[in-house]
Amino acid sequence: MKYRKFGKHDLTTSEIGYGAWAIGGSWGDQDDGDSLAALNRALDLGCTFIDTAEGYGGGKSEKLIGQVLRERRAAGKEESIFVATKTPPSDGEWPPSPYCKTKERYSESYLRKNVAARMTCLGTDKLDLLQLHTWTRAWNRNPTPFKILREMQAEGKIGLIGVSTPEQDQNSVIQLMRDGWIDSVQVIYNILEQEPAAELLDVAAECGVGVIVRVAFDEGALTGKFTDETKFPDDDFRSDYFAGDRIGRVVKKVDAIKADVADSGYTMPQAALKFVLSHPAVSLVIPGIRTVYQAEANCGVSDLPAMPKDLLTKLQAHNWRRGIWYSGK
Repeated sequence: MKYRKFGKHDLTTSEIGYGAWAIGGSWGDQDDGDSLAALNRALDLGCTFIDTAEGYGGGKSEKLIGQVLRERRAAGKEESIFVATKTPPSDGEWPPSPYCKTKERYSESYLRKNVAARMTCLGTDKLDLLQLHTWTRAWNRNPTPFKILREMQAEGKIGLIGVSTPEQDQNSVIQLMRDGWIDSVQVIYNILEQEPAAELLDVAAECGVGVIVRVAFDEGALTGKFTDETKFPDDDFRSDYFAGDRIGRVVKKVDAIKADVADSGYTMPQAALKFVLSHPAVSLVIPGIRTVYQAEANCGVSDLPAMPKDLLTKLQAHNWRRGIWYSGK
């Protein structure tokens, strides 16, 4: 496993982190025993960063993580594992509309109560990294929620403060970085979604902001395993994400990528992760991991050779300006 600096902060993390959404739910059936085994295997392989959220099973993902860390400490393992979690806005539109008020979606009383709940679920008295789970640029001129989180940081309840970009407007966080409100940003960046390379990633590097990349596999599509006939269970969020004609459209795009990856020595999942890690601003990538096999496959990518420049150039041509999929096609 290779390790990278996390922005300007006094922190070094594994470049492959653990994405813990699926172990909390929303990705079809998931056995807790498999989840615990996968977590332990990833940590044994040198993973030092876990990303979770309240929304991942209403705290279930956090509780499983807390259990694993307690058990490993009790077993005498001396390791420094960094856990990032997320607080969602209070009930309302997702993503927040331009007319939402911060005092209604991220009030001080709500933030303090939610942070306390995150600590309880994880079994800690201080969060390593607390991220707001979404944002709107309508709040940029008066980012009150981050002022509140800075107060909690000074109180010793939070280590670092971050934000997970709103899918439909990832560039809305650029001003937050320039104004010094956030220590980290979690962004969607992959072979199909390359817009962050236009400005966001460079600004993060200039401002010393740690960059966590999510959705590196485009919710599984970039593993290359989907076909036109792929179907998802009703309790799998991908049944909506790939609704209508989307699965056929994305499979066609991925088939073209497969042709460029062929004979490179990489599998499709390996190429997807190496593409993300090729950008120098990226601190780490957090592929979803729900089995021991996935832990071994994803963590193992770190030890592979860096992506050759000629392949990187080919894959840059697959940037897909598809917009954001919410409802309908």
